[in-house]
Parts: sequence; structure tokens; C-alpha cells
Amino acid sequence: MQAITETIFDVVYLTLVVTVGIAMTIKSGGEKQYRLFGIMAIVLGAGDSFHLVPRMIALCTAGLDQFTVALGVGKWVTSITMTVFYVLLYYVWRNRYHIVGRRGTTAAVYLLAGARIALCLFPQNGWLSASAPLSWGIYRNLPFAALGLLVIALFYRSAKEAGDRAFRWMWLTIVLSFGFYIPVVLWADAVPAIGMLMIPKTCAYVWTVLIGYRAMKEGRQAD
Repeated sequence: MQAITETIFDVVYLTLVVTVGIAMTIKSGGEKQYRLFGIMAIVLGAGDSFHLVPRMIALCTAGLDQFTVALGVGKWVTSITMTVFYVLLYYVWRNRYHIVGRRGTTAAVYLLAGARIALCLFPQNGWLSASAPLSWGIYRNLPFAALGLLVIALFYRSAKEAGDRAFRWMWLTIVLSFGFYIPVVLWADAVPAIGMLMIPKTCAYVWTVLIGYRAMKEGRQAD
């Protein structure tokens, strides 16, 4: 039952975010923020597919234990693409709210993203192992969480100051995604059921993507 339910969910998720991303990229109409948003959605779906496709195959065939290497590589790729996702989301913020300057903020984004990616490259992460060390899971997610907090603060403040109803909940989607993700990092190995939190985490990212898509459609209708 888990195999069928999870596979259907993952197929719908990947198809949705990639399709929406392509649509936004094509139909952005010269609006840089929406083109960036579309690329961001494609990166999200494409990156997650490296982990979810092997997982779907494993669940429907020999089981997760037989796909340790493929799943590990997928997690590694996803860790990097999710970092790129937040860098792109930062530039969506800059374009949407016409931010000029703020070199310190940009430097912080690149520093945190660079630290996250660099930590993901260390062999101590044990990506290809069935028993990857928890400590390195924490190390590599510290700069990632800091990057997320920074983006949360930026969207919360800017949307509130600008009275931006279309993006008023963007900050919350990121809060939810991290809120569901952090327990998985910390406790999923000890309590496998906690891994189910990845489903609402994924839903939070779908909400993020749909906020951008809806804003684009409403903007085009207003024109």
C-alpha cells in the first residue's frame, strides 16, 4: 500500500512542479521574477527526481535496502539542487521588490549556500552508506537552515511592507518546509515513521511554486 500511495504522490508532485516551472519560464512575458521562479521550480523537480525516482523503483521492486547507492546519490544531488533553489528564490525576492544594493545580504546568501554545498561534498557524509552519520547530517544542514531563515525573514518583511497579498504567505511555506524537514534529519533513522513528514514538506514546496504561478496569472489578467 505504501509503495502505491507514495509512488502516485511522487509522480503527481514531480509532474506538477516541472510542468508549472516550464509554463512559468515560457509564459513569463519578460518578467524576470517569474522566469526565475519557473527555473526555480524546474530545479526543484529535476533535483528531487534524482532521489524520488530510485525510491519509487525501490518501493515497487526489491525494496529500499537494495537501492542504497542510488538513493544516496539522489540525496546528494537533491541536497545541492535545494541549495540552488533557495539562491534562486533570493533573486526572486530581489526582483519582485526591486531591491538594489544589499551586497551584504547577497554575500551572506552565497556564503551560506557555498558552505552548504562544500559540506555536502565531504566523504564523511556517507552518502552511499546505509548508515550515514547523523553528525554530518547536522553539519551540512546548519548553513542550509540559516539560508532558509534569511529568506524567510526577507519575504516576511518585504511582503508585509509592500502589502503584497500574492506573496503574503511565501514566508510560511518555507517555515513549514523546514519545520517538517528538520525532524526527519534528526530522528528519521531512529524512528522511520518520522520520514513520512517528507510528504507535508513536499506539499509546502508545491505551495511555494503555486504562489508564484498564481501571482503570474493574476498579473497577466490585470494587464
